[in-house]
Amino acid sequence: MSTEDEVRNASKQFYAGLNRMVNGDGGPLADIWSHSAAVTAMHPIGGREVGWDAVRESFEKVAQLASDGKIELKDQLIQVAGDVAYEAGIEQGHLKLAGQQVSIEHRVTNIYQQEAGAWKIVHHHTDISPAMLEVLSRL
Repeated sequence: MSTEDEVRNASKQFYAGLNRMVNGDGGPLADIWSHSAAVTAMHPIGGREVGWDAVRESFEKVAQLASDGKIELKDQLIQVAGDVAYEAGIEQGHLKLAGQQVSIEHRVTNIYQQEAGAWKIVHHHTDISPAMLEVLSRL
């Protein structure tokens, strides 16, 4: 298997976990993320989380509000440089957030790093989602 295929498999695992999260279960994302204090996330709901504990907590909070969701990565581009890789693409999908239907279509960049022979995500960054922010502002 090529290195790019290994990263593609890690991406599939990340999006499988993300889909579990938008259906109320943030737990599976822990398997694909690095658990270091240096990981970061910039979600479509704004803000920046630094460190595994903060990133995990942010996914768990969204999972508590999310249901009936499906997110796919389109137009995927993967680049590998040694033990670091990134993917860029478009996240498309939908979910119910606090009972309100929300459509998503935003740009995303994910950075992966090899840890103990496995590719782990160390950074996730999407565009801001005005639709998601609007729903959250009403809570």
